[in-house]
Amino acid sequence: MTTTPAPKPAAAGGRAGMKKELPEKFRSYKHVWVFIELERGHVHPVSWELMGEGRKLADKLGVQLAGVVLGGAGEDTRHAVQECYAYGADVAYLVESPVLADYRNEPYTRCMTELVNKFQPEILLLGATTLGRDLAGSVATTLATGLTADCTELAVDADGSLAATRPTFGGSLLCTIYTLNFRPQMATVRPRVFSMPERLDDKSGPVIEYEFTMIEDEIVTKLLQFIPDRDSNKSNLAYADVVVAGGLGLGSAENYQLVRDLAKALGADWGGSRPLVQRGWIPADRQIGQTGKTIRPKLYIAAGISGAIQHRVGVEGADLILAINTDKNAPIMDFAHLAIITDAVRFLPALAKEVRQRIAPNTRSRLVG
Repeated sequence: MTTTPAPKPAAAGGRAGMKKELPEKFRSYKHVWVFIELERGHVHPVSWELMGEGRKLADKLGVQLAGVVLGGAGEDTRHAVQECYAYGADVAYLVESPVLADYRNEPYTRCMTELVNKFQPEILLLGATTLGRDLAGSVATTLATGLTADCTELAVDADGSLAATRPTFGGSLLCTIYTLNFRPQMATVRPRVFSMPERLDDKSGPVIEYEFTMIEDEIVTKLLQFIPDRDSNKSNLAYADVVVAGGLGLGSAENYQLVRDLAKALGADWGGSRPLVQRGWIPADRQIGQTGKTIRPKLYIAAGISGAIQHRVGVEGADLILAINTDKNAPIMDFAHLAIITDAVRFLPALAKEVRQRIAPNTRSRLVG
C-alpha cells in the first residue's frame, strides 16, 4: 500500500512511477461490493449509507454495484436483499446457512473470503461498526490485501484505483491510502460519514445465491446466549437531529452542565470533544470526532470547542454548525456556518433560558423526532 498526504490533485500522476502493473491474477477483478450488516433481523443503516457511496464509485468505474447479504435462511435475509436494490444495487449476493444465523468471526470470514475468491470484486466496503471492523480485519488478513479503516472520503483516482482518505497522526493530518497491487481494495467507513441515499421502491435485480458448506462442528466458537447491551442506546449522537457539544473552553467539568441544560431545553442530544473524555468530564460514548462519533445533525452547537481536524471530520456533515467561542481565530471558525464570539459559560445559560421561553415542550420533542 502507498500513503499520500491528502488532498493533492497531482497525486495520481506522482504515483504513476511507483505503481507496478497489476498482477495478472488480479486483472479480472471488477465491481464494487458492499457488505450488508444484518444482525438479529435488522440491517445497520451504515450499510445503506455505503450503498450510496458505492453507487458513485461503481458509476465512475463503469462497473456493477453489489450488496452482499450473509445470514440464516428466512424472511430477514430476503428482505435485506430486496432493500439492496432499493438503495441502488445492480446485483445482490446471498448466502443463507445455519452457521451464519448469528455473527461469529470464523464462519463469516471464511464465507466472505470464498465469495471474494470466486466472484472477484475490485472494491469491498464495510461499515466501521464493532461487527464490521472485526470482519474486515480478518478478511483482509486472510486475502492478504490492504484495508483502510475509518475512512472519511472515498474516490476513484485517474487510473481507477480506490483513493481512501482517513485522518492519521492522532487526527492532525489527512492521508489518502491506495492499495495499488492487490485486490480487492478494502475500506471501512463509520456510520454517518456519508449521507443516506434516496430509497427507490419497486426496484429489483438478479440474486446470486452461493452455497456455503461449512458445518457447525467445524466452528470453535459457540453462541450460548445473546444478552443485549442495555447501555448501547444511551447515546444516539450519530442519528440525532440536534446536538449540543462542549470543549475545554468551558473551563471545568461543572460548567459542562450548561451544555446538558441547553440540550434539554432544545430536546437535543449532547456530547463533547476528545479532551473532555480524557479528563473524565463526559463518558466515552459521548465523544464526537474521528475517534468518537461521526454525526450529521440538522443543527450542531459547539461551545468552547477549538475544532481541530480530529473533531472537524466528525461534524462537517451537519447541515448547520453554530460555534460559540472567545477565539475568533479558532480552527472551528473555518468550517462553522455561524459563529458567536463570546464566553460560552455566560452565553449558554442565556440561550437555554430564551429557548425555554420561546419553544413549547411539544415543539422541542419534535426537533429530535
